[in-house]
Amino acid sequence: MLHSARRIRPPLRLLNAAALVPLLGGCQTVVLNPAGDVARQQGDLVVISTMLMLLIVVPVMALIGLFAWRYRSANTEARYEPDWDHSTQLELVIWAAPLMIIICLGALTWVGTHLLDPYRPLARTAPQQPVNAAVKPLDVQVVALDWKWLFIYPEYGIATVNEFAAPVDRPVSFRISSSSVMNSFYIPALAGQIYAMPGMETKLHAVFNEPGEFKGFSANYSGAGFSHMRFAARSLSPAAFDAWVAEAKGGGGALDRAGYLELERPSENVPVARFANVETGLFDKVVNMCVEPGKMCMTDMMEIDAKGGLGLASAHNVRRLHYDKTGGRGTGPLVDRRVVAALCAQDESKSAHSHVKAGPSAPVDLAPLTGVGLSRPADRTGLTLIPSARAETSAPARP
Repeated sequence: MLHSARRIRPPLRLLNAAALVPLLGGCQTVVLNPAGDVARQQGDLVVISTMLMLLIVVPVMALIGLFAWRYRSANTEARYEPDWDHSTQLELVIWAAPLMIIICLGALTWVGTHLLDPYRPLARTAPQQPVNAAVKPLDVQVVALDWKWLFIYPEYGIATVNEFAAPVDRPVSFRISSSSVMNSFYIPALAGQIYAMPGMETKLHAVFNEPGEFKGFSANYSGAGFSHMRFAARSLSPAAFDAWVAEAKGGGGALDRAGYLELERPSENVPVARFANVETGLFDKVVNMCVEPGKMCMTDMMEIDAKGGLGLASAHNVRRLHYDKTGGRGTGPLVDRRVVAALCAQDESKSAHSHVKAGPSAPVDLAPLTGVGLSRPADRTGLTLIPSARAETSAPARP
C-alpha cells in the first residue's frame, strides 16, 4: 500500500516548477523591446549574436544525444572502428563552421561598436529617419550622488532629482559625472549603461521613440543606498515636455553651489525634487571637483602644471589636499575642509593661507623622510606648516 501511494503522488519538483510559472508574468523584456532607437539596435545585436552562437550550440547538443543513443552498448548493429583516427571531411566541418561564426560575430561587434559608440552623435532617430539638422539635441547634465541622481537642463535653467524627462524623437545628449565614487547610469528603455566617475565626464547620445513611463537606475554597486538609487524616466510628447518644464520653473527653489554641497550628502529614498533655477556652470565645477568655494579646479591645476608649476612656493597649498584622499565627498562638514586653494581671487587667497604663520628662519633638514609621527621640518621660506591629517615626517637630524 505504501508503494502504491508513492506512485500516484505527483512529483514534488513538478509542483514547485508549476508554482513558479505565474511569477513569470511580472518579467519585463524592456531590453529586447525598448522605446529608444539606440536601445533597440543594441537589443538586435543581442538577438543576432545569440542566434549565431546557437548555430553551434544546438547541433552539438543534438549530436551528443545522437551519439549516445547510436553507440550505446545495447546497439549491436553500430559500426565498430577501433583504429579510426582521422576524417578530412569531419575536420573541415569542425573547424570551418565555428570559424565562420566567429568571423560574423567579430564583424557584427566591430560595426556595432562604432555605430553605437555612446560618444558618437546620433545619425538617425529611427529606422529610415535621419536626424533633422534644424533640431537641437536636448543637453542633459547628469551627476551620480550618494544615493540619488541629479539632472541639470542648462537650456532651460532647471534641475531635478530622481526624475528625467525628454521629448519624443528629439536626440538627447548626456554629460555624465559622479560626486564621489564610480557609478553606472542606465535606462534600459533608452540606451545601454555608461559609467559615471568623479573628476571625469562621460557622454551618451540616445533618443526616445515612444511616450511612456520607464525606470532608470544605478547598475554599479556604490554603497549602502545603492538598492534605492532609482529614478523615473519619462518620455513625453513635445507639448507635454514643455508643460513639464513650465511646471518645474513654476515651483521649487534655486540650486547653487551651497545647495549642491548640501544635496550631495549621502541620503536614501530621496523623493523627486525640482529646482527652478540652477547656477551657471555648476556641472563643470562638479566635474572639476571645485564646487567648494575657494578650491582650485582641476583645469587650473593642469594649466599650471603645463606651464611648469608654481615651484616650492606652492608646496603648502598642495599639502593641504585632504578630503579627496581619505574621505568621501559629502560625508564631512562643509566648513574647515582642507583643499587646494584657488589663486584667482584675493580674498580666497587670504583664506587659503590663513593656516600659515610666520616664524624664524631655520635650516632645512635634507635627510630622507622616514618614520611616522615625527615633527615636520620648517619650510625653505622660513614658514612653519601646521601638520595635516596625514603629515609628512622627517628623520632626526644627523649628528
